[in-house]
Amino acid sequence: MKYRKLGKNGPDISVIGFGSWAIGGSGWASSWGAQDDLKSQESVRAALDAGVTFYDTAAVYGLGHSEVVLGQALGTDRSRVVLATKCGLVWGEQGKISKNGTYDSVLREAEASLKRLGTDYIDLYQMHWPDTDSGAPAEETMRAMEKLVQDGKVRYVGVSNYNVEQLQASLTVRHVDALQPPYSILRPAVEEQVLPFCQEQGIGVVAYSPLTSGLLSGKYSYDTTFDEDDWRSRSKAHTGDGLRANVDRVERLGAIAERYGITMPQLAVAYVLAHPALTSAIVGVRKPDHILGVLPAAEAELSEETLDEIRRIAVS
Repeated sequence: MKYRKLGKNGPDISVIGFGSWAIGGSGWASSWGAQDDLKSQESVRAALDAGVTFYDTAAVYGLGHSEVVLGQALGTDRSRVVLATKCGLVWGEQGKISKNGTYDSVLREAEASLKRLGTDYIDLYQMHWPDTDSGAPAEETMRAMEKLVQDGKVRYVGVSNYNVEQLQASLTVRHVDALQPPYSILRPAVEEQVLPFCQEQGIGVVAYSPLTSGLLSGKYSYDTTFDEDDWRSRSKAHTGDGLRANVDRVERLGAIAERYGITMPQLAVAYVLAHPALTSAIVGVRKPDHILGVLPAAEAELSEETLDEIRRIAVS
């Protein structure tokens, strides 16, 4: 495993991170279908043994269940890892989700996450999405984050799914240690403005969905379908014409992977890690093979010619 520093002030973390959305199980805000908690814990243990030190979850994943399972799986090894979770998506009694980045809400969420994770500090606390519901500005959210840091409950502060303008607003309050954007061969938009800005500002980047929710796994065909409780059954990229176009792209990308002697998922992760702004790529995990199978990507080195070839295929 390789390790990189998270931004200009953060800790060293593994270049491949453990993504915990799916271990939240089925139900709204997880929507990956049923998941076995014992299998989830087995996956965490396998990742630990392989040198993975970055573990990412969120309060909303399984409405708290992902945090509980992850905390239990880490157990006495919690101090060995950089544990990240997120706030800003809250739910009521009926499970309806809304975005809330207000000062008091962020503080309440942090306390709830600490309890579910079974820890007295969070290494990296991230605002999950910009607050477009309650209307709290990014500056208010950052003030709450800074309060948590001053109180010793949070060590580093991050945001997820923010654009450059929202990052700039956050930086007027305190340094943002990390950004978590969606980034993959099939979703390269952040290469234009967001990643260069993070490089300039010393903001670490931990990209999520480098496999584009399975599309770059190499396991899909024109006939692939998903269960009704799996959100991908409602995704244009994963169904119909969108799926067929992406399967064609992956077939061409697979030839590049074969040329390098790596798998399609490894190529996908290696592409993301090749960008100089990147600290880590978060791989979604449901079973041990999902994380163990991509670890060789940490060692893969793609040439500039290959990266250009990949980009051409992605837009074809």
